[in-house]
Amino acid sequence: MNTDSNPNNCQYSQALLDFIDASPTPFHAVDGLKSLLLGNGYRELNEEEAWSVTPGDKCFVTRNDSSLVVFEAGGEAPHVSGFKIIGAHTDSPNLRLKPNPVYEKNGYIQFGVEVYGGVLLGTWTDRDLSLAGRVLVKSDGNVTESVLVKSDHPLARVPQLAIHLNRKVNDKGLILNQQTHMPPIVSMVDELISSESVLKQWVAGEIKRPVDDIAGLELMLHDVQKSAFAGMNDEFLFAPRLDNLASCHAATLSLLESETPEAATRVLAFYDHEEIGSQTAQGGGSPFLKDILERLGGSREQFMRAVARSFFISADMAHAVHPNYSEMHDSRHMPLINQGPVIKINSNQRYATDGWSGSRFELLCERAGVKVQKFVVRSDLGCGSTIGPITAANLGIKTVDVGNPMLSMHSIREMAGSQDHGKMIRVFREFFSPDTHI
Repeated sequence: MNTDSNPNNCQYSQALLDFIDASPTPFHAVDGLKSLLLGNGYRELNEEEAWSVTPGDKCFVTRNDSSLVVFEAGGEAPHVSGFKIIGAHTDSPNLRLKPNPVYEKNGYIQFGVEVYGGVLLGTWTDRDLSLAGRVLVKSDGNVTESVLVKSDHPLARVPQLAIHLNRKVNDKGLILNQQTHMPPIVSMVDELISSESVLKQWVAGEIKRPVDDIAGLELMLHDVQKSAFAGMNDEFLFAPRLDNLASCHAATLSLLESETPEAATRVLAFYDHEEIGSQTAQGGGSPFLKDILERLGGSREQFMRAVARSFFISADMAHAVHPNYSEMHDSRHMPLINQGPVIKINSNQRYATDGWSGSRFELLCERAGVKVQKFVVRSDLGCGSTIGPITAANLGIKTVDVGNPMLSMHSIREMAGSQDHGKMIRVFREFFSPDTHI
């Protein structure tokens, strides 16, 4: 591999690719992060129980198995030194199975799917797809546990119509109807396969449980092709779900590598459902993070003082300039892959960055020895958003929106820089450093 003089960047990127391949769903991402935290001295807390937290304690809390808040209690009370928080999201656009997904049509067995988030539908065609997600298992008439399922064997495909039957596709573009064109083919109908039971039988075999024990399924499709370094000098990463598992991974590694005790309380907040608006019990619009911080912040007065002393980094991937569509970018704001983190700015506050928070992040990059870039959407285009403005509004906390540059955002397979991941980790480590004051 020949990407940069800093080999740690490639090591970080390889760890990221391994994490992504193991995390086809938010449930798997949170489960993998939990294992990493438990292996580094963190303990899990339950929201239903009373907590006893002392300085230096390392803990985490989950909601719905798909959102996660992590904290390392600081050496001083939060109302004295505040919270240093990095937030990201665990979900990515994909195709999810409907409650009664299996049906027969023209001799095929297919799965009915719903489109989750802003999917680039065309990228899901002609790919080797499989299933992953969460299985709710019952015992003695009650739902007793949640079991993860993940298959890397190609099970399904959404085949495109042959060009002989769609002669104008290259001129008019591929037009896909979510209801009629996206259901994948999973089998042929024959006397050995019944469409009524094929899915539950497959799931039961994967989790090694009787079919009758299955109480519920939350399954989604994923591409089985492995993530990879790419390019003539391995300067790229080709992978699914870079948006936004890359930010979750960078934030987690930066926290685990910040071993020097800190006066402030270090926090990570990883939400599900960002891609569909965040307005759920475990999304960025929920009180999940606020609930955790309040339990750590002392009295109401002390909590308010703690928030006023705090800083939130909203980490979500950013748009790199696309050389084939450079006219879609503002000419003075064209982030490049492998040129460092991007500060995202929008005067209508679709990003939460303001002059103070943006300059604060720039100083972090300067101290970490990392070049920083800026992104502003063209004035005649709409701007996407993140958990940044939502969190800022919920908590009244100083917030900056940042992310590493990438291409093919919301494709089934995305593209980023192999050097940028390590650079973002360096900046996040600087943020968590006891020498960095909010």
